[in-house]
Amino acid sequence: MNEEIGINTEYIPLGKFLKLANIVESGGMVKIFLSEFEVLVNGEPDNRRGRKLYVGDTVEVEEFGSFTVVKEA
Repeated sequence: MNEEIGINTEYIPLGKFLKLANIVESGGMVKIFLSEFEVLVNGEPDNRRGRKLYVGDTVEVEEFGSFTVVKEA
């Protein structure tokens, strides 16, 4: 299932996105999470918490599912 996560800015860093999607509880957990779980951004592996995600990007997180960045109304 693909869940939509809305943002009201031009982009969102991957670390903040994972928190917004309720995958991690705090920003401090992001680095550890990215070292233990495979994260695909638009089908390519990426573990940079500062990776900029834009509207239309798809994030797949091992054991958590697929998410799409959408513009928040």
